[in-house]
Amino acid sequence: MWLKKYFGRQQASLEQLGRLETELMERAWARGQISVRDLHQEMAGRLAYTTLMTTMDRLYKKGLLQRRKDGKAYIYSPAMSEREYQESLTQHFFGMMLSDSRNSNAVLSRFVDAVSEADSKMLNELEQIVKAKRRNLRRSE
Repeated sequence: MWLKKYFGRQQASLEQLGRLETELMERAWARGQISVRDLHQEMAGRLAYTTLMTTMDRLYKKGLLQRRKDGKAYIYSPAMSEREYQESLTQHFFGMMLSDSRNSNAVLSRFVDAVSEADSKMLNELEQIVKAKRRNLRRSE
């Protein structure tokens, strides 16, 4: 289960998105801004207008969408890019995994194993990131 965590100025709730939420976020990221009416037309009436409206409102309340009034309707736009969302979710996930000190070595070890199995170039990049982080930590002491 994902824990809710708030970060930065965007106050986005980090939790696993459902299939419909993910699809709607992908459409918002692709278009930049979108209304429920546009979504309903794009989806060829596959879902009820009210279902789309409720889901967009939930994504807004989670901090993943922004909205502005346009007549009687809202125009929604992503509160963060897809990349920012993925990075934040990854940071949150690793934070959860590493907060359990009993298993943190196993998590790190498995991560390095997975990276080295996938790509030795990636392992070199990981090593450079670790070295840079150590230099920054020494400077701040």
